[in-house]
This record gives sequence, C-alpha cells and structure tokens, in this order.
Amino acid sequence: MAGFLQALLGGPSERRSSSLEMDLWSLLLGGGGSSKSGINVTYDEALRCSTALAAVRALSQGIAQSSFGLFLPTKDGRGMEPAVKHSLNRLLYRQPNEWQTSYEFRETLMIHAVLTGNGFAFINRVGGRVVELIPLLPGQVAIEQKADYSLVYRVTFADGKYAELKRSDVLHLRGMSWNTYAGMDALRLAREAIGLASATEETHARLHSNGARPGGILTSDGTLNKEQVEQIRAAWQQVQGGVHNAMKTAILSGGLKWTQLSMTGVDSQHLETRRFQIEEICRGIGVFPQIVGHSDKTATYASAEAFFQAHVTHSLAPWAERLEQVCDRDLLTEQEKAAGYATKLDLRNLERGDTKARTEYYASGINAGWLVRNEARVKEGLNPLPGLDEPLQPLNMGNGNPSPNPAAEPTKGGAPDETKAGRVLSAANESRIINARDELNTVLAQVQSQTEAP
Repeated sequence: MAGFLQALLGGPSERRSSSLEMDLWSLLLGGGGSSKSGINVTYDEALRCSTALAAVRALSQGIAQSSFGLFLPTKDGRGMEPAVKHSLNRLLYRQPNEWQTSYEFRETLMIHAVLTGNGFAFINRVGGRVVELIPLLPGQVAIEQKADYSLVYRVTFADGKYAELKRSDVLHLRGMSWNTYAGMDALRLAREAIGLASATEETHARLHSNGARPGGILTSDGTLNKEQVEQIRAAWQQVQGGVHNAMKTAILSGGLKWTQLSMTGVDSQHLETRRFQIEEICRGIGVFPQIVGHSDKTATYASAEAFFQAHVTHSLAPWAERLEQVCDRDLLTEQEKAAGYATKLDLRNLERGDTKARTEYYASGINAGWLVRNEARVKEGLNPLPGLDEPLQPLNMGNGNPSPNPAAEPTKGGAPDETKAGRVLSAANESRIINARDELNTVLAQVQSQTEAP
C-alpha cells in the first residue's frame, strides 16, 4: 500500500482537471444533471429509483457472483486449467486488495462501469508483478488521449493533489464508447427516463401524504387580506392535511366554502406511466424488465425461465467478455499472453437448470461418452471417486472383442486395474449378449434338427 500511495502522490500538488473530470464531479455533487421533468438526476438520485437500483444490482452482482480466475493451457494443449501457482490468480479469485474480496471488487467496478461507462482500478506492481488492484472513483479520473494515441489517466484527490498514471498502470473497464478511450455515460443517456420515473414517484408520494386526496379551493363570500389567507391556509392544513387527518370532518364558518378538485386523466394514468418507465429504464441500462421484478399478467414460469437465460446471454455475457479481455490486456505480460494464459469468468452456474434437467444432461453426456462421471460429480460440487475418470463407450461403437473380465486383468505391477472397468464395461456387456445369442442359435439349431429327423 505504501508503494501505491507514493506512486499516486508523487506528482505536483496543484490541481489539474479536464472537462470530463469536472463534468463527472458536477454530477456527483448534484449539479448539471437536471432533466426535463425537473428532477436533478445525479448518481445518488438514480440509485434511489428502485428500477435503476435493481438493474444495476442485477448486472453487478451477476458478474460478481460468477467464479473468476486465471487459467493456463493443459500439458496436452487440449484444454485450460486454473493457474493456481500464479499470484494473479489469487487476486482475481479471492482478494485483489487488503480490504475487498473479489466479489466486492468486481461488484464495485461494475457499478461504476454501468452508471458512468467507466470502471477504474490502479494496478500496483512490485518488481513487475501485480500485487494488488485499488479501485478508483470515476469522478476522480480524467482521461487524455495524446497526439500519438497514448492515454494518460489523471487521478485528482479531494485535497487538490493529483497523479498522472500511464495506461499500463490502470485497469480500465469501459462500456460502449464513442471516442474509443472513454465509456459513454449511461446515466446521462437515460436521464429523462430516470427523471420521469422519479418525478411520478414523488407525485404519488405527495398525493398519499395528503391522504390520497387531491387538493381543493377554500372560497369566502367576503374579501380576505393576505394575513387572513395565510391564517386560514395554516389552520386548514393543520386539521385536514396529511395522512393522519384523512377522513376527518371539517367545520367551516365565516362564509367559507370548500370545493374539491377532481383528479385529471393525467393523474389517473400515473400508475401506467410508472409501469412504462420501468421498461424505459431497463432498456437504457440493458436488462430485461423481468430481471428487476416487473412482469405482465401473461408471464408464465416457462417464459420467465427463458428471460433468465436471455439475461445471462444478452446482458451479462457482454460484460463478462469485456472484463476478461480487459484483464488479459492490462494484467498479463506479453510473455504470459504468448504462453496462453487467460482470465475466465464462468457464467455456467447462472445457466444451470433444475435437478431433472441437470440429471438428463449428465446422463446424455455420460452415455454418449463425451462426459465422464467424475466431471459430472465436480459440476455438482462432489468429490471425484476412483474408477470414474474414463468415458463410457456406447454399445454401437464397441469393437465386439473386449476382454471377458476387464476388471480382473492385471496391470504391469500384477494387480487388477479397476480403472479400466468403467471404460470397457459397456463393451463387455455387448460381448456377453453376442455370446448368449450364439448359444441360443446353437440350441435352436439342435432342436430343429431333432424335430426334422425321421
């Protein structure tokens, strides 16, 4: 950590900024984000909108809960296996810094990237080796692309100090980009949808704070001065305003009359508007409405399951691919890339079906020979068992000449090799069936010859 602070605070003490940095800070502090509905849409205000909060949570937690680590090619070059001896694997899989877990780090990085289009982390290297990843707030980072297309990241702190970092010192997860080096601000692009949702929610809240009754007009036969108007308004609000005064009887005197204002068509459509805004916000952030708990009356379990699968395919998978490629680009050396090292985010647990579907899937793979039984056990969180590492051979693919008792065949050491039993079990069964058929044919031939004899 000391090396990190020294690296960041080693620059001049005066503050330098760019338009991108100041723009993000103005949004974070509540300025520059006003929508046409009158709501100032900051990041804090956006997350107070339940739909935006649920959508961001669905993306960030979906990426965070999936297993993430560093992999290297197997010795035969036909697959990939975890690089358990590489120090980077521990950072990605368990703990990237001293106060965050891998889950928390990826969740925070995704929240920043989804809302602002950019997620940043400082790469702290010691002796060329990555020792920790330190998340940076998007509003503290300004990106500059120079004439030679190289990137410089300026990190500005609250005390006015800043540090200039090279591109190789920053892990940068960006969303869709127009200028190729900074992600597009999703909150700014979806500001009107979020602002209208917040405005309709506030309108409903204020309506129910008045006992779910619209306002009205108090009129008098006489002329009232300003002081009298204020006194009557305050007295009326005291005995009739708020939820606790709902349904109470009012007594009017002095020629006062109460005229109830009816709800307009726009007022009565507020609920419909709020439902539509859920879909609008989901479209802007990139998740399906069903994922945030919104569905119509025609939704069924089957359709919901299809949408959950679509969420993994169309919402999470693009972010997973972004994260993998970013980590490969920013964390691996050229030698490690050439050796085949790669980061992998495993979304398969999110695609798992129910018990019946998984059982049928495993049975199909095991019987067809492309999945071994121990692989199925590992997928279900069970430990491997001896003798279950060899694929079974389908009956129609046997050579018809297996050993009659494969489990009893001695190995080079003289002991029976029990691991061969699983591999040739089906072929041995086929041999016994063939022998039994031949014996039956022999018996039938003998019976037929006896019946034909004079």
